[in-house]
Amino acid sequence: MVLSFIAQIWGFVINKKVTYVTLFYFCRKKMDYQRLSGSPLFKGVPDKDIGEIISSVNYKIRKFKAGMLISQSGESVDSLMIVISGIVKGEMVDDAGRVIKIEDIPAPGALATAFIFGNKNMFPVNVIAVSDGEIVSIEKPDFLKLLMRNDLVLVNFLNMISNRSQFLSEKIKFLNFKTIKGKLAHFILQKADNNNESVFLGMTQNDLADFFGVARPSVSRALGELEQDGLIEASGKNIRILNRKGLSGLTLD
Repeated sequence: MVLSFIAQIWGFVINKKVTYVTLFYFCRKKMDYQRLSGSPLFKGVPDKDIGEIISSVNYKIRKFKAGMLISQSGESVDSLMIVISGIVKGEMVDDAGRVIKIEDIPAPGALATAFIFGNKNMFPVNVIAVSDGEIVSIEKPDFLKLLMRNDLVLVNFLNMISNRSQFLSEKIKFLNFKTIKGKLAHFILQKADNNNESVFLGMTQNDLADFFGVARPSVSRALGELEQDGLIEASGKNIRILNRKGLSGLTLD
């Protein structure tokens, strides 16, 4: 299928020790609307209605390659952006030049929903492609029209903003822990149900190191200390909580 490319943009960004090279293609083409059926924005909306809703406004499809910078911290958030294929991640760079991974956003996740409206509607982090993929974007005026026409989509969007605010609040609390053991304890307890002592982390030690903004050996050492203290048993990505009260105590440091 031959695509009509509207624009080709090259960008070079040097941020501390991290250098990103970006190349984007914008194209206007018929989209497979079922790719949006799993998006929280369209929760409860029949698949057949999603196409009608999206086609009622202007949208663009943005293609990206793995490793490319999609949006830079401080850039204005001028549109709703939903990942329709691939995975992107949010990262921030602290004053010491350390890269801290905030989260992975797989399709059909949305970007910066809590920052589309407001007085300071700017990306709080760098958004970088983990894999090849595509993003559909709807500019703010068109997105506002879409929300005003569809009560269910409006409610879903408000829920997305609330959930996002809660996530960011937890993330700030998490980053404020002074020790890696405290971060690990909080992470494990967040993953565990109240009455479940078995936890699947879903991350490798390298992933945890990126998530915590520390070196991998520091994560390995902290896990070992939690085991030596009799608080957990670790086997790969699986954790068994032995002393929940002791883990909770580490989150109070």
